[in-house]
Amino acid sequence: MLMLQLSKSLTNVPILSLRVGGPIAIAVEPIINPHNLKILGWWCKSPGSTVLHVLLVEDVRQVSPNGLAINDDTDLTNPNELVRHKEVLHTHFELIGKDVKTKRGKLGKVSDYSYDSDSMLVIKLYVARPLTKIFSSEDTLIIDRSQIIEITDHYILVKDTDVKVTEEEIAPAAEAAPAA
Repeated sequence: MLMLQLSKSLTNVPILSLRVGGPIAIAVEPIINPHNLKILGWWCKSPGSTVLHVLLVEDVRQVSPNGLAINDDTDLTNPNELVRHKEVLHTHFELIGKDVKTKRGKLGKVSDYSYDSDSMLVIKLYVARPLTKIFSSEDTLIIDRSQIIEITDHYILVKDTDVKVTEEEIAPAAEAAPAA
């Protein structure tokens, strides 16, 4: 069973050291891999430091309403030391505000997302419609990760779910239907 959380639970979260017994840093924003929409960790800021560090998901011992519990400050890593994640870290991928479109046109921008707290995968995108489309039936679209075709630096391409059926396709179906 999926345990979905909204993106706001990933930003400005206290990082608690089990060794110190209190907060040692703030998880400023999540680091998202644009290739698979997996949350790798967080950009972190320690008091008195001007350098951002990285807290990887695998170093988090427990997620609680009070914050992210880790062993100690040695779990906060300099980004230059994470060679395996170098490409993703340098991308600085931002999901919120990214354009979402289909092959037929723009749907809107990502206003929020939900993620599975166990797998740390982004599951749903919440897309705010442009002002011209707000007066239609929906002002926010919910896009499942299975609908995503491509993710680029500039937009997210999703499957078109609003497919129009032509009269030629309806006619054979109506003829095959049993008469009442």
